[in-house]
Amino acid sequence: MDLVILDGHAENPGDLRWDWLADVVDSYTVYDRTPPALVLERSRDADILVTNKTVLTKEIIDALPKLKFIAVLATGYNVIDVDAARAHGVPVSNIPAYSTDGVAQLVFAFVLELVNRVALHNDSVKRGDWTACPDFCYQAAPISLLHGKTFGIFGFGRIGTAVANIANAFGMRVLVCTPHARTYDGFGSVEFVSLETLQKESDVLSLHCPLTKETAGLVNADFIAKMKPTAYLINTSRGPVVNEADLAAALDAGRLAGAGVDVLSTEPPKADNPLLTCERCLITPHIAWASFEARTRLMGIFRENVENFLHGTPSNVVN
Repeated sequence: MDLVILDGHAENPGDLRWDWLADVVDSYTVYDRTPPALVLERSRDADILVTNKTVLTKEIIDALPKLKFIAVLATGYNVIDVDAARAHGVPVSNIPAYSTDGVAQLVFAFVLELVNRVALHNDSVKRGDWTACPDFCYQAAPISLLHGKTFGIFGFGRIGTAVANIANAFGMRVLVCTPHARTYDGFGSVEFVSLETLQKESDVLSLHCPLTKETAGLVNADFIAKMKPTAYLINTSRGPVVNEADLAAALDAGRLAGAGVDVLSTEPPKADNPLLTCERCLITPHIAWASFEARTRLMGIFRENVENFLHGTPSNVVN
C-alpha cells in the first residue's frame, strides 16, 4: 500500500513524527502543502490518500482508480466529496473528539479577554499609565464579572458539553439550543431552550454546530438583531456559519459588544475581510485544535484509522 499525505504541515510542523508509517504501509510521501493544480498529480499513485484541508472533488476522486481509502487529519470532512468516494467504494475516516478540551479552552480565552481586557490593560501599564497614575489602580476600559451572567450554547455535542461545564464552574446560567434534544449529565445544570430564547437572553453566545445547509450564514444581521447589544459572540465552529460583513457592521455600530472568532469563511482570510479591521473582534488563526497535546492525540487516532483499514475494519467512517 502506498500512502500520500497532501498537507501534513499543520498537523506536524516538525514536533511530531511520521516515520511510524514505514511500519504499516509499503511507502509513504508527505507534502507540507499541495496547491489545487498539483492535487491530482500527487494523488495518482496513492492507495491511501490523506488530507487535512486540501479539497478532494468528485472529479479528482473519479480520476483515481487506485484509491482505496481516504483519511482526514481533522474532524470536519466537508473538503471531500464523500458521496463520490462512496460510489467508488472508498471509505472516508475522520478524527473525532481529539481537540474537545482545546476548543473549550479557547472559547474561554476569548470570553475572559473580552470581559477582563487583559491585553489592553497590559499595554496600558507598559506604556507607563500605571506609573503616572495618582491612584493604586485604574481601569483602561470597563471590566465585568461572568458569575451570574447567562452563557448560551448553540449545538451541544462533545465540545458544547465541555463548554457548559466550564461555564457552570464560573457560576453562569447555561442555556442550550440544539436540534438533538438530550439530557445533560455534566456538572451543574443547563436549560434547553429555543433559538429565540437563546438569542434574547444570552450574555455570551458560543457556536458549536457543524457547517450544514441549515447553519451556513445562520448568524446574520437578523440573528444579531435579536441578541443583547451588550452580548458577546464566540465562533470556534466553522467560519461560514457567520456572515462576516453583518457581524462586522453590528460590532462597528455597537449593536454587539464584542466577538471572538477562531475560524473565518476563507482561510487564510482575504485582506478585505471586514473583521480584520474590526476593533471589537478578537481573531485567532484557527488554533483551537492545534496544541501539541491535541495534535499528538490526532496522530494516534490517525494511525488507528490507517491500521484498522488495513486490517479490514475501517474506523471512524463518515460515508
